[in-house]
Amino acid sequence: MQGAREGLRVSGTSGTTPATRGAAQHTATGRRGAVVAALMLSMALAALDSTIVSTAVPQIVGDLGGFSVFSWLFSGYLLAVTVTLPVYGKLSDTFGRKPVLIAGAALFLLGSLLCALAWNMAALIAFRVVQGLGGGALQGTVQTLAADLYPLEERPKIQSKLSTVWAVSAVAGPGVGGLLAAYADWRWIFLVNLPIGAVALWLIVRHLHEPQRENPGTRTRVDWPGALAVFACGGVLLTALVQGGVAWPWLSAPSLALFGAGLALVALVVLVERRAAEPIIPGWVWRRRTIAAVNLALGALGLLMVAPAVFLPTYAQSVLGLAPVTAGFVLSVWTLSWPVSAALSQHVYRRIGFRDTALLGIGAAALVLFAFPFLPYPGEAWQPTLLMLLLGAALGLFQLPLIVGVQSTVGWAERGTTTASVLFCRQTGQTVGATVFGAVANGVLAARLGGASDLDSVTRALDAGTAPEATRHAIADAVHAVYLGAACAASLAFLVLLCVAPRRFPVLKSPGE
Repeated sequence: MQGAREGLRVSGTSGTTPATRGAAQHTATGRRGAVVAALMLSMALAALDSTIVSTAVPQIVGDLGGFSVFSWLFSGYLLAVTVTLPVYGKLSDTFGRKPVLIAGAALFLLGSLLCALAWNMAALIAFRVVQGLGGGALQGTVQTLAADLYPLEERPKIQSKLSTVWAVSAVAGPGVGGLLAAYADWRWIFLVNLPIGAVALWLIVRHLHEPQRENPGTRTRVDWPGALAVFACGGVLLTALVQGGVAWPWLSAPSLALFGAGLALVALVVLVERRAAEPIIPGWVWRRRTIAAVNLALGALGLLMVAPAVFLPTYAQSVLGLAPVTAGFVLSVWTLSWPVSAALSQHVYRRIGFRDTALLGIGAAALVLFAFPFLPYPGEAWQPTLLMLLLGAALGLFQLPLIVGVQSTVGWAERGTTTASVLFCRQTGQTVGATVFGAVANGVLAARLGGASDLDSVTRALDAGTAPEATRHAIADAVHAVYLGAACAASLAFLVLLCVAPRRFPVLKSPGE
């Protein structure tokens, strides 16, 4: 079936060129497939990044040094991606998806090349930030284009494909990174991005064509002061969250100074955005119940995802005594059930609606997370594996209906901003979750073992065989506390959807659908 498309044209089509962004357009399936392939390749660049780099850290540190600051290889990239999402979302609504995606991919590839040429750790961290500046465009614009390409009834297809990209990347990334670091050189983990990105860029340039903007003679006003203020505010606050309790104590002068500067910048952002004609973060993002509810719910999703992603491997190795590869498998099973559940979710939300489907998913996720602390000690590997399989299925039923639903409540001219706000909240939730749950885990360990024990030092002692059995019990208690916190985050998401989101999302129909 050839459905109507909003504001998008793929080369080689036989439809008429739209005069406005919302005009209908029929696309050829083959040409659309080329664009979808480009989107999947672009998403793969962003999805592989963290997993493929993490396994090469020992080789990178051994070559460049800088062990005390290597965590910024990930933090710097994450900060750059997160704070640029709102900016790219607004720019894609203003100038179109294609130029933003091309610019972001080119910037990501430039950062990859520079990373491969880095001569010390400081240079590598700086170039990772450049990568992140491009990664923000990749993540937000790919998700927006996915909604542009497909009408509502077909959007689960592309979303499930993108979910599969993330799943494959999570499983394959560590293995690929380890192989390259062991048998080639760690610099190749960045160089492999170049041919993949080049193919994606060629497909986008060749096959994706957007309609001319309405009133092309009118000069577009871009809220550059707002963009700078948002970037500075997000960067300062996220740095305070990432480094607080790690690089310096929470109540130290650097931490207090960063939070103080961040709050001042929040006030500046509000002031600048209220005066801007075309604000980067428009007020309607939070005034509309549907978008506000989805933003908060997916922020809670980012929060709860930290529990398994960060703490389950430690639990599997330290408590269950599994090898690193086996521990990685215990975690990776949720990336297998997640895309399958997401692909099947359309059959549920077509019957009961977007909100109720998401409530079903997050309710099930809360039950799974609450069940984790009741696992026997030390237990068998199949027990957390089964819970992770169920958790992935529940979250697939939760996330995809919300993304498809919220994208369907806005037109082309607002879809980039809406999608970016959703992704920004999820990324911010992950950053907050890493900080909060890290503090929870360390607090439980300190209470159980006494002194200033933290998870890193305790797991190192276990690896060295110098820690008593009580230490394993303490780690189990700490991870259980983290999972309880994640269950509370899931419960919060449930309440937000139940109390704030409308029962039926106000879906806009594209012309011809």
